[in-house]
Formats: sequence, structure tokens, C-alpha cells
Amino acid sequence: MFRFRTPLSRLWGVVAAVGLAVGLSLQAAPQASAASLTQITDFGTNPTGLQMHLYVPATAKANPPILLALHGCQGSGPYLHSSQDFSSLADRYGFLVIYPSTNPGGSCWDVSSDQALTRNGGSDPVGLMSMITYAQQRHGGNPNAVYVTGQSSGAMMTNVMLADYPDVFKAGASFMGVPYRCFYTGTVRGWNSACAQGQVNRTAQQWGGSVRTSGYPGYTGPRPRVQLWHGTNDTILSHNNLGEAVEQWTDVLGVSQTPSTTDSPVTNWTRTRYRTSAGTTQVEAYSLAASGHELPVKGSTMAAEAIRFMGLDATAPGGTTGALRAVGAGKCLTDASTALGTQQQINTCNGGANQTWTRTASNQLTVTVGGSTLCLDANAHGTTNGTKAVAWTCNGQANQQWLLNANGTVTGVQSGLCLDVAGLATTEGTQVQLWACSGGGNQQWTLA
Repeated sequence: MFRFRTPLSRLWGVVAAVGLAVGLSLQAAPQASAASLTQITDFGTNPTGLQMHLYVPATAKANPPILLALHGCQGSGPYLHSSQDFSSLADRYGFLVIYPSTNPGGSCWDVSSDQALTRNGGSDPVGLMSMITYAQQRHGGNPNAVYVTGQSSGAMMTNVMLADYPDVFKAGASFMGVPYRCFYTGTVRGWNSACAQGQVNRTAQQWGGSVRTSGYPGYTGPRPRVQLWHGTNDTILSHNNLGEAVEQWTDVLGVSQTPSTTDSPVTNWTRTRYRTSAGTTQVEAYSLAASGHELPVKGSTMAAEAIRFMGLDATAPGGTTGALRAVGAGKCLTDASTALGTQQQINTCNGGANQTWTRTASNQLTVTVGGSTLCLDANAHGTTNGTKAVAWTCNGQANQQWLLNANGTVTGVQSGLCLDVAGLATTEGTQVQLWACSGGGNQQWTLA
């Protein structure tokens, strides 16, 4: 049984306590598989003596993406592996997962010192970067597909890594964290009560300025997209920190602080998305009513939503852009006209721009022809059999969101219907519609 003497230890202690109620306690957690979770003892520069475990799924892709997964206080890499869903998602989608552990064991991450809050300044971030380099050099990890997630103290470190190394990470998902530099004390692994209690309030410009001037001074390149999660009943790290973090990252990423869309994908979840004018979600925030310091919950869709946001659920080789091929017909989805509302059809695959589809982080399927980008759209928000699949101006609405499922189907988020080649036909110009999922070959698609 743990003794929680300090606020730092309480961060992980509450997670463990909540876990007892939902079957996720430390004692009850399943043991890591020695065959799949491997400890790496010599991975490069490691000033704070961190430990590294690496999960390489049997289904790992060639040149696989890398996910850095960071535990909370009193946790460890192997415990996070066994108590969360990231490894099972890696089995499904073929990416690598790095599970670091702090030193001393069970301590929180250093997110409070000058060394940690500056690129290559020392402390924990330097060791974490060495682990990423190791995965790239020894396991062929893709340097252009590196991501980070974490819970509690690990969520704080997620924001630190995104600020210190924006050129390394493409996106991150922070569960129950605080803004970058909110926890600053000037000491290693310090505790900042004001930040924890949600009493540090700054303008968006001030928060964004701290990222620009402290993490990687002078950096002007692209920045990673950010997903943020927090429960309204969190008594360890106040829910107020969610709003401050939204202000920080919307400012850094140059999007409005006013949500582009607000919805509730699950009861008691409020999701806000902050998009560019082109419709790309740069920041996504989840506020979970009545939830405490207990995220993500194993067996829920939380980890899968993080994987989806980061784009790690892509199953097609080469990423998420290419021809969307109808398996049964052997032909490709084609935008036959640039006119809004044109019903989509299948035609012989030719590699043309009007057959090149991009799956975005917002679950849109876009096609760009003649400099104009349009979205695949369920006509008039239809949710009945025979609804036309058309091309329309991207607007972020649910009738323009699609799930590419492991069974080969493409389903509309709003309707739950499958993208369907009408009448099981295979002829040139056959139109595409929405229809109840049947398992037929005319509802099977590959993006490649």
C-alpha cells in the first residue's frame, strides 16, 4: 500500500486509487510480456539515468511511426504498458511505443527546471530524445512520424517535449496536464501549488510567448498539433489548466481561441476543435464532466481518440494520402467534376489528382483539383440508404467525417452507413452512395 506524503506522489496515487474502482490497480494490472516489451539499457546520452522499455509489435510496419508514452508520478513505463491501451493499438496499427521510466523510480518528470524547459538543456528531455534516436537507428523508426502522449506528470512532460522539440514531434496528446512552463520553479522536479490548483492565469499571447522564447528560441518552422484532455472534477491538477493550455497552443499554432466546432462524441464529453481556414484541426480539447484524475481510462475510447488525432491509426502504406480503391470493382473513387454537389463515382485508377484522397486529422476525406480542396460529403446530411456521396466545400460537420475501419469499410460518422458502390456494379462511372453495411465487396476500400 502506498504512502502519499507529498503532492507529487499524490498525482499518481489518485490514478492508482481510482484504478482500484475500475479494475486498474497496480496489483491487478496484467504483467508485461517479456517477448514484446524489452528493456534497453544503453540508448545514448541519459543525464538523469532514465530507464527505457520498447514495445515492438509483431505487426510493426516497415519504417514504423514512434509513440513516446509517459507515465504519471509513482508510475513506470512497464506499468503504463500494462494498464493502458497504447500497446494493443500498436498491435493493430503497427507503430512502436517507447515506455520510459523516471529516476528515481516512481518519481515525477522534471517539468520545472531551467534545464528541462530548454531544448538540449539537460535533465529528463535529453534522455527521452536519446530513446527516440535509438528507436530510429535500431528499429527503423520513421523520423517524420514521431508522437508523444502522457498522463498527469507525463502529460506535463508531453507539453514540454512539444515545446522543446517542435521539429521532432508531429503531434501530441496530453491527459490531465498543465501548460508548458506553468509548473516552473527553477528546481528539478519542483512542485508548483499555484499551477496545480489552477491559479496561474495568463493571456494566450503570454502563454504562447513562453513556448516561442523558452522551449526552442528562434525556431520558426512548423509546430506539432495538440490534443488536450481534462476532467472537471480533477482535484489534483485543476480543470482550469485545460483552458489555459488551449489558450497556449491555439496561440502557438495560429488559430482562433473560439472553437471551430463543439460536439459531444460521448455522453458527458465536450469536444472543441480549433481549425485553420483550410479545415485542419490544430488543437482539440476534451472536457469530461464529473471525471477526476483518472485519464485515460483503459478499455474506453480515450486512447483510441488520441491515436486517431495523431494519425497513428493509418493502415495504408505510405501514410494517409492516395487512391481510395473500391476492392470489389478494382476501380478508384473519382471526383468527376469540380462542381459542388457532384456525386462521386468509380473509374479506372489513373493516379490523377481527382483520384487522390487525403484523410485528415479531423476524419475528413479531401480531394484537391485545380487548386480547390473539397470534402467527401453525405449529401444534405442524409442518414438513409441511397444518400449520395458528393464533393462539397469543407465545413467540419459530421456528415463530412469518415472512419476507415480495420475491416475495409468506410463509414460515415453521422450516419453509421457504409460507403457503397451502387448495385454491386463494377462498370466505369458507377455512382457511390451510402448504404447499410452488409460486408459486401462493394463496400470494401483501401487507401494506398
